[in-house]
Amino acid sequence: MYDGSSWGTVCDDSWDLSDARVVCRQLGCGQPMAAPGNARFGLGSGSIFLDDVQCHGDEPSLQMCRHNGWGVHNCRHMEDASVICAALYFCGGSVSNSSGMLQSPFYPGNYPNNADCVWEIQVENNFRVMLTFRDIAMQSGRCQYDYVEVYDGPPHSSTLLGRLCSGSFPTYTSSSNMMSVRFHSDSRYTFRGFQAHYSSIPADHNTTLLCLPDYMHVVISRRYLQSQGYLAQMVTLNDNRCTPTVTSHEVIFNIPYNSCGTIREQNNDTINYSNMIKVTSSGRVIKRKKDVHLHISCKMLQNTWMQIMYVAEDTVDVNENQFGRYDMHISFYDSSSFLRQVHDSPYYIDLNQNVYVQASLHNSDQNLTIFVDTCVASPDPRDFNTLTYDIIRNGCVRDSSYATYFSPYSHFARFKFNAFEFISRHPSVYLRCELVVCRLRDYSSRCYRGCISRSKRDASSAEEKVDVVVGPLKLREGSRSAGSFYLVED
Repeated sequence: MYDGSSWGTVCDDSWDLSDARVVCRQLGCGQPMAAPGNARFGLGSGSIFLDDVQCHGDEPSLQMCRHNGWGVHNCRHMEDASVICAALYFCGGSVSNSSGMLQSPFYPGNYPNNADCVWEIQVENNFRVMLTFRDIAMQSGRCQYDYVEVYDGPPHSSTLLGRLCSGSFPTYTSSSNMMSVRFHSDSRYTFRGFQAHYSSIPADHNTTLLCLPDYMHVVISRRYLQSQGYLAQMVTLNDNRCTPTVTSHEVIFNIPYNSCGTIREQNNDTINYSNMIKVTSSGRVIKRKKDVHLHISCKMLQNTWMQIMYVAEDTVDVNENQFGRYDMHISFYDSSSFLRQVHDSPYYIDLNQNVYVQASLHNSDQNLTIFVDTCVASPDPRDFNTLTYDIIRNGCVRDSSYATYFSPYSHFARFKFNAFEFISRHPSVYLRCELVVCRLRDYSSRCYRGCISRSKRDASSAEEKVDVVVGPLKLREGSRSAGSFYLVED
């Protein structure tokens, strides 16, 4: 450790993996592998700065952990503490390019132990995702330990298309514009891993469905209707008071979530909005064509809209699946009244000043509510692993200045914290917030459960999140020597 003028060491009394986790994060390395004592890598020199260090593991620096006091110890250098950190790697994340490559960390070298990577591939609306494996070498058997999973949509709520660990190189095609790929490894053996190529392919353009913030947007091709022997005038909504717009090429419906016969149902942690478009034969006495029922569904999983359309009792089966995101925002306000939004960028503040934040959901369904699950600060907007500070995590308040405020609207969540800077005086601080959307007054949902452990949260297979970034905030001149900070939430 360096105190500004000299280097020193840390005593190994009470030294464990939680302490090593903080050091590995400060060094910009991966997860801690071991926390050896007894000067594993040789005796140190100079002063012994810390003794009886007891970290939780999420502190931004070792100095922030509990200890006996700076320079207070009863140790010799033969008791110097050490750490062994894993090599840093990044995997998973959101992918939106029309084509690309996915591969396990360090491919074609051996992948690391205890990896869990999820890629969410989302291409343009009315396109499909095609994934082809080019190489796969993992622990063989029944794919219980190391494996790749492919899902037809979001990973927690969609059909599992396949689980692989060795053997042939299959190709998978999604039924929507979204596919998820998960790579998992255990703590034992490692191998070369996998490599796969993905690309977007056009879908059938006879029908189109988009789940927008305020309504379901449905487009039916008139050429398709004519090919099946139907006229545009035969197309009606289940509630025939809500009529479509008919153009020379298309029949267009904008169907609200809260009217025109739209039905809302809840299944576990998902909310489903559904309606039906009818194409009815014009015969008054007899008919020779079946009526077409176009079932439309926008299915919400906390933060993701899954759009489904299918035709019942027709010779031509049509399936339309699309995915979108909630429209979420985070804004700064100048006081606890939340009347005046701060539009300045950057927003200049004083050290320890109250920072008022409002998270908002834009959606026409008033029976939804939002919850601030996690907010994490970091000096680097691309790295929320190395040096971070938790304001709130999993609904558990970590910063003593954090407080919530009443909101008259369920689509708003309001809170505040006191402005701070990192001890090492990084010029910027970013805040990343994870927001959860739930059904209003569903007291079994995440939004009403408050502080929970990570293990309990992971037990919910349908749990999803929305990440929102806000900033920048900068300290006023005189508030500190120099620097600025952003805020971001996990």
